[in-house]
Amino acid sequence: QVQLVESGGGLVQAGGSLRLSCAASGRTFSRYAMGWFRQAPGKEREFVATISSGGASTDYAHSVKGRFTISRDNAKNTVYLQMNSLKPEDTAVYYCVADRSGIVVRAGDYWGQGTQVTVSS
Repeated sequence: QVQLVESGGGLVQAGGSLRLSCAASGRTFSRYAMGWFRQAPGKEREFVATISSGGASTDYAHSVKGRFTISRDNAKNTVYLQMNSLKPEDTAVYYCVADRSGIVVRAGDYWGQGTQVTVSS
């Protein structure tokens, strides 16, 4: 079982940067694939990024590739999402997700509470 707590969201201007953090509880963090999803008001949840348990494999949504970077520090039980060149369409609640497959996040086995990211034009 894993509990996830996101932090680092906020209000930024277009073109700015934010780094989101997700702190995980439990003793088996390094066994889980981790990732980020986001949901804007009135829209469906969408995949953002994923990273495998050992950090060797990553994948990104086309809309964020080249601008966002996912990373993890298993010694600290933490996953990060570095977001650069932010656009207004990136505005959403961002959720941290853990998946027991250890490979990629799908529907997700564990979800955080979310952190709001707002990008002004």
